[in-house]
Amino acid sequence: MLRKIDSKNMGSSDLGWLKSKFHFSFAEYYNPNNMNFGVLRVINDDLIQPNTGFGTHPHRDMEIVSYVVNGELTHEDSMGNKNTISRGHVQYMSAGTGVYHSEYNFGKDTLRLLQIWILPDKQGYKPSYGDYKFNWNDRQNKWLNIVSGKDKNAPIKINQDMNIYSLELEKGKEIDFKVNEKRQAYLVQIEGNSSINKIELNERDSMEIVEEDILIKAKETSHILILEMNKQD
Repeated sequence: MLRKIDSKNMGSSDLGWLKSKFHFSFAEYYNPNNMNFGVLRVINDDLIQPNTGFGTHPHRDMEIVSYVVNGELTHEDSMGNKNTISRGHVQYMSAGTGVYHSEYNFGKDTLRLLQIWILPDKQGYKPSYGDYKFNWNDRQNKWLNIVSGKDKNAPIKINQDMNIYSLELEKGKEIDFKVNEKRQAYLVQIEGNSSINKIELNERDSMEIVEEDILIKAKETSHILILEMNKQD
């Protein structure tokens, strides 16, 4: 089963310093029929202006992955961590029993990032943080496994049965992705334009994939993220 989600039909917000597309119900965008996709609870496609950001605020019992598309993201938290990442890099925080953090754009350019929240496999984990500066070339025309469950081999491991893959597919090239029985995946067309099993996706569109293999053809050079997980009944 494939279902395309046009970015024009997503929730949106414009606070001036922050412009967001909400893939799922979030903040002022409330949609009881679009609360999650399996254990995937939030994907916010955020544009953050320079010298602005999210001040210190709390989280708990959530696996939080921040994927930078463009610009610089600076994270600081109550565990004493502080770091800045840029395009193609990832920050991860397991909020667990509770943590405070802030996220700012101290760079000179607009910051675009995907804020991803994943429900953990249980509550009450000890909070933790990590980041990873992936080599951009490692995702060119091939899948780069950036996040996995703790029993798999990605550099970033979360408390949930999920794999996250990043890809930059050059114009005119093709690549497949298998979604096995009892598995499902959520695809984000971050940049570019592609055809997926003959369904066209433009920049910021997404697709739900359930127990079906896909073939991606890049109509323009395409930057794509796939979140693959256990199928939820």
